Amino acid sequence: MNTFAPIAESFQTLNAAYTRVFRPSRLTLGLVAPLERYPDNPVPAMQAHIERTRLAEQLGFAALWLRDVPFNVPSFGDAGQVYDPFVYLGYLAAQTSDIALGVSSIVLPLRHPAHVAKAAASVDQLSGGRLLLGVASGDRPQEYPAMKIPFADRAERFRDALQYIQSAWHNPAEVNNRYGQLSPELELLPKPTAREVPLLITGSSQQAPEWIAQNGHGWMLYPRATDQQKIIIDAWRSRVKAAGGPAKPVMQPLYIDLAENPDAKPEAIHLGLHVGSRHLVERLHALQDIGINHVALNLRFNRAPIEATLEVLARDVLPEFPSVPLA
Repeated sequence: MNTFAPIAESFQTLNAAYTRVFRPSRLTLGLVAPLERYPDNPVPAMQAHIERTRLAEQLGFAALWLRDVPFNVPSFGDAGQVYDPFVYLGYLAAQTSDIALGVSSIVLPLRHPAHVAKAAASVDQLSGGRLLLGVASGDRPQEYPAMKIPFADRAERFRDALQYIQSAWHNPAEVNNRYGQLSPELELLPKPTAREVPLLITGSSQQAPEWIAQNGHGWMLYPRATDQQKIIIDAWRSRVKAAGGPAKPVMQPLYIDLAENPDAKPEAIHLGLHVGSRHLVERLHALQDIGINHVALNLRFNRAPIEATLEVLARDVLPEFPSVPLA
């Protein structure tokens, strides 16, 4: 039974990816790259990664998500998809045509925002508006001294970088901060396909909750117990409403190890579940009911062959959570 009260408002119109992935009162499904099992080694083999991406697109998954991992930090234990996210996004844009391409998330204090703004707009244009740009303040302290950047002031750097990026896309006269001063005669090209590339803030990013509600186009949460997640989302919605403007979506990742038996009951794994497809549908409906608009499934700990798992998910789970095809 759906106990979630639908949101009356619509999300704002941004690029094609934002429309495809985020729908009020509905949940869509994406995948986290790399699409492979690598439970015991932080560095994936990146085998058949393009073939699996194309299969995911063909099967109807809404989005593929990359991570920004500049260095393989042993204590962190996961090097992500290894490749630089913007280089890989450009490659994936040329290899696909429909699936949204997301980053969860670019560590803003470690990059100059002019480069982020230009790279993101370039990917958005080259992909036909398929980019979703997650942004974060970073959670690996070891990376900061490697770039001679103080870890302690990442909160301020994050805010300044976000202001710079948004202004570079449409109003450069507003920027004069630690990253530089933009004047009206400077024009950053290309422009995004919409007024802005959708910016999704990850976790707290060292910011006040009201600031996040005001400044992002959406919010990326970490996995939590459903009742706790509901409290957090309800508070987020109240802050978004108080800030004025349109409603904004919420998304989260979920690690899964899909069981061969569709009736296998959920068992906890790291940040996710070992679960059969029928109980996975129930869990995803519960997340939809509390207001999650998108779940990015991570198959790092999945024991079954990846291609077979994608096929089962497409057969048993995706029909419950359809996305909107690109126009």
